[in-house]
Amino acid sequence: MASRVEAEVKGKYTDASIKLIESGGGVFDVEYDGRLLFSKQKIEGQRFPEEGEISRLIGQEQS
Repeated sequence: MASRVEAEVKGKYTDASIKLIESGGGVFDVEYDGRLLFSKQKIEGQRFPEEGEISRLIGQEQS
């Protein structure tokens, strides 16, 4: 999952600096510019992001 999200973001934002941090217990968080954009643990259903969701969230932050 993390590699799919990494490829998605790097494909759209070529200058993006991405750091994957190994973790356990089902944690999957995405931060942008120091702010939490997505947290699997904090959303109903504890789901992973859908394809394109992280890129959309980053775009909203940049607006």
